[in-house]
Amino acid sequence: MVIASPTERLPPARGPQPDPLRALLAPSTWLTAAHLLLDVVLGAAYAFTLGLGLFLTVVLLPVALLGLPVWIVTTWVSAAMARIERARYRLLLGVEIEAQPMPPAQRNPLRYGAALWQDPGVRRRAAHQLVAAPLGLLTAGITYTLLVGALTLLSMPLLTWVAPSTGTTVYAIPFADTGGGRALLAGLGLVLLLVAPAVLRGLGTLDVTVARALLGPVPEELARRVDELERSRARVVDAGEVERRKLERDLHDGTQQRLVALGMTLGRAKTRYKQDPTAIGPLLDDAHQQAKDAVTELRGLIRGLHPPVLSDRGLDAALSAIAVRCPVPVQLSVDIDERPSSTVEAIGYFVVAEALTNVARHSRAAHASVTVRREGSGSVWITIVDDGVGGADPDRGTGLRGLADRVSGVDGQLRVDSPVGGPTVLTVELPCGPGTEAR
Repeated sequence: MVIASPTERLPPARGPQPDPLRALLAPSTWLTAAHLLLDVVLGAAYAFTLGLGLFLTVVLLPVALLGLPVWIVTTWVSAAMARIERARYRLLLGVEIEAQPMPPAQRNPLRYGAALWQDPGVRRRAAHQLVAAPLGLLTAGITYTLLVGALTLLSMPLLTWVAPSTGTTVYAIPFADTGGGRALLAGLGLVLLLVAPAVLRGLGTLDVTVARALLGPVPEELARRVDELERSRARVVDAGEVERRKLERDLHDGTQQRLVALGMTLGRAKTRYKQDPTAIGPLLDDAHQQAKDAVTELRGLIRGLHPPVLSDRGLDAALSAIAVRCPVPVQLSVDIDERPSSTVEAIGYFVVAEALTNVARHSRAAHASVTVRREGSGSVWITIVDDGVGGADPDRGTGLRGLADRVSGVDGQLRVDSPVGGPTVLTVELPCGPGTEAR
């Protein structure tokens, strides 16, 4: 142990010194190099594809709006290219970049095209694909020059031995025909090679920073979602307390009273049995009916909390029961590759149940459709469409607000497109991340 006096200062502790040779041999260095060399190739392909789509959009837009479908397809292709880029960052650099979701699809192409044009995520992805080529030219050029130059200088003694020089210049490098010159060039190549990992790490950091800024979620959208999440969580707590009190009232005023009446009826039957055993038949019939009513009421309460069919058979069977009971004819389509967690299933079930209840009460619709899909282990998407009068607004009622609160419990999103006159389209995304693993 060393104890320093007040007038003395211990030397600052030094962290572990980086090992240039170990950094050079590390797989991450060469994966970073491969990533940077691919930048210029993929960047040129992205810029050409996006530029061609934008050019055709502008040229064909005045011709009967033919540019509109081209614009929509271009944004889809841009989103696919962004997915490829995020996969490349994940595989080669081990960097996970969260995706900014696309706007929900709409039946009206004009509205959908306008929503894509106004979406900041679409614009940021396009910006990344347009700057990818010049940025890739810079990063790939530095990487290629550094690595090829270092290896060429390092191998200079071998190259001059294989192809001896007769002049003072070999491979455009002066004095390489002397032993001392070759040794100096090889030493310079070794220095460049040992410095390469730090340079590649800096270029990779620059590349990742640009990608996170343009391919990741919009900062304002993240701040908005965090703020909305905080407020919705507070509403969920309040709604939970209201539901708890409602359940308490239902048990106290309903089931408990039935059980008390059942106990009193059985007590009367017991007393009458002592006096006249043959006269307790009506009392037993009454007690039997009260017991059945109590069981039925308890089943209704349990079904309202969590339907057993949902746990046993999943969303398909549970939603089929809802669709059958709905007064409005419902076309149901459930396509789920992998069953999600029980939390996501419960939220999806209650979202569909509440939405169909709203359709039956307020929309005056003649028909409704419910589509539930999940590809692989991705998010669960629920789309509910009705041909009613429209005009649904989450800010004017508690029904849609309650649905939004339920969805926000798993960081999901709910979107409502309900122009006056209809149709109303309710789109829900329920992420199935690590916090909601499938069973």
